Amino acid sequence: MEVFKEKIKKIKILLLDVDGVLTDSSIVFDSDGKELKFFNARDGHGIKMLQRGNIEVGIITGRNSKATEARANDLNISIVYQGVYDKIKIYNKIKDEKNFKDDDIAYMGDDIVDLTLIKKAGFSAVPSDCWEGLKKEADYVTKTKGGRGAVREVAELILKAQLKWKSITEQYR
Repeated sequence: MEVFKEKIKKIKILLLDVDGVLTDSSIVFDSDGKELKFFNARDGHGIKMLQRGNIEVGIITGRNSKATEARANDLNISIVYQGVYDKIKIYNKIKDEKNFKDDDIAYMGDDIVDLTLIKKAGFSAVPSDCWEGLKKEADYVTKTKGGRGAVREVAELILKAQLKWKSITEQYR
């Protein structure tokens, strides 16, 4: 952790892909063709703790999904871009609108479409079950799989490096 602790201290926003990061990559359709996604409660709680620590959270995903929109609303995530083909364009838009530098941004993705952002963000993380080509490019590979607590693991990493973990979790003690 010491290797990238200095990088993490600067983070002001965590940008997330959805499929493979907030979910396990499964895309399920019911008999009416309605898409279903399964989100992890611990990941959601990690996002809420980041927000309590004044770390913004945003979503940049290639797919359009009402389930993603509902989950973002549930977690009060207002920065949501769906159906994105050119993720770097949206990343730069967010960076410019928020007046951030790359060093202020953490990104978490799981597949080749995330490679540019994994390399550009000030801190990058990938789930343990991501596309193998990303693992050597990312700053951190989680112990947990996508949709199974990987976002929570990164949230804890950020909050602990920024010395916010104790105060945020004090209410649970």
